[in-house]
Amino acid sequence: MKVIGAPLPLLPFCQRLLPSRLAGLSLALLKATALELAILAGHLLLYPYGITPERRAPADPPPPGGGAAQLPTEAKPPVVLLHGFIDNRSVFVLLRRNLAQHGRRRMESLNYSPLTCDIRTAAELLGRHIEEICERTGSERVDVVGHSLGGLIARYYVQRLGGDARVRTLVTLGTPHSGTRVAPLADAHPIVRQMRPGSPVIEELAAPAPGCRTHFVSFWSDLDHLMVPLETARVDHPDLSAENIQVTGIGHLALPVHPAVAAGIRQALDTALPGEPTAPAGGLTVA
Repeated sequence: MKVIGAPLPLLPFCQRLLPSRLAGLSLALLKATALELAILAGHLLLYPYGITPERRAPADPPPPGGGAAQLPTEAKPPVVLLHGFIDNRSVFVLLRRNLAQHGRRRMESLNYSPLTCDIRTAAELLGRHIEEICERTGSERVDVVGHSLGGLIARYYVQRLGGDARVRTLVTLGTPHSGTRVAPLADAHPIVRQMRPGSPVIEELAAPAPGCRTHFVSFWSDLDHLMVPLETARVDHPDLSAENIQVTGIGHLALPVHPAVAAGIRQALDTALPGEPTAPAGGLTVA
């Protein structure tokens, strides 16, 4: 049951006229829209900062006696952050800070070109980046967090290009896994057409994927207006190990920024998978 704490005279006029459920939804929508606009303004300020590629962390020194450096078996794998359509790595500024404050030392935000016109090509480039990261850090696997289109690119790499050998956990934020029907006028861009329901790329991702080793965690919101229908941001595939986390009152741009989602991402990345040393009890939660 939803509880509205403000006294009646201070409530918006629409709440006095609409049924309580609709009024509550309207208030949530107004709050989410205001938050989206604030995040958009802040992101526009940060956007120039994210245009240039991230400076890569130096490789670990080789161990005595030569050979490639190897991380201790208990070390957390590197986290690769992949932005969405017409965006760049600046979208992850707050999430990176949050993860770093909770012990994630190795994080890399990857930019792909805004001129990218093919999800398959972007997935191949992602695979090369991940191979380079593994070679440089000595880690056998990485975790990936992808926002919107970034999650779809990462999923294609995992599911269709053998990336499940390298990606331990793939977290997606507002990713159109089954295709989205939003903004039909944007179909002039080839990559938008690939994100439509029934496109060849979406059909490839719906094909059987037996033995996929990556664990998927998808965050989807009831107020994400770029996902049409909303449930397209869920991973629903019989062959994939997937957990779908619904968040409420959060728009598309807020997903990589909101502290409750960041806490859920940390929990997803810290959860041990079957066969790993320790797995905390209970599922993921987002307040």
